[in-house]
Amino acid sequence: MFAEVINSPLQPSEYYSQLKGGLPAGKSGAIVTFTGLVRDFNEAGHIDGISLEHYPGMTENAMLSLLTTAAQRFSLVSAGIVHRVGEVSNFEEIVWVGCAATHRKAAFDAAGYIMDMLKQSVPLWKKEIAEGKATWVAPKASDDNAAMKWLGEDTSPLHVVKGER
Repeated sequence: MFAEVINSPLQPSEYYSQLKGGLPAGKSGAIVTFTGLVRDFNEAGHIDGISLEHYPGMTENAMLSLLTTAAQRFSLVSAGIVHRVGEVSNFEEIVWVGCAATHRKAAFDAAGYIMDMLKQSVPLWKKEIAEGKATWVAPKASDDNAAMKWLGEDTSPLHVVKGER
C-alpha cells in the first residue's frame, strides 16, 4: 500500500503501474482506479482553480490509516492514494485512488469508500479561487452523508421508521 502527497501534476499511469507491480501472483482479479479532476465551477458559479493545504506527516498517516481500514473491510490485496496540494488549475488531476482485490465488486466498493471517507478523515484544506480571490471551502453536508452511509447510518430525509407512514 502507498500514500503520497505531492505538489506537482499527478501521473495516474505511474501509480497504476506501482499498484499492479506490487501485487502478489494469483491474488488479484481486479484493479479499480479513480482520478478526480478540479471542476471549473462551484455552487456560486465559475471558479479559476483551487489551492490545497495539508499537514505534512499527519496527512500521509491519515491516508495510510484509511487504506488499512479499506483493506480490512473489503479484503483488498493492495491500494494506493496520491493527492495533490498547492495551486491546481481547472481540469487538472487532484487525486488518484487505486484498489486491487480478488473480485471486482470489492475493488469498486473500496474505491468508493476511500473517496467518500477521504474528505472526512484526512487533513486537507481547500480554497477556491475566483476573480482573484481565494475562499476557504466549508465541509458539505453531501460529503458528510456520503461518509455516513459507509458507517451504516441512514441520513436521507425520506428515511421512514418501520411501521410509520
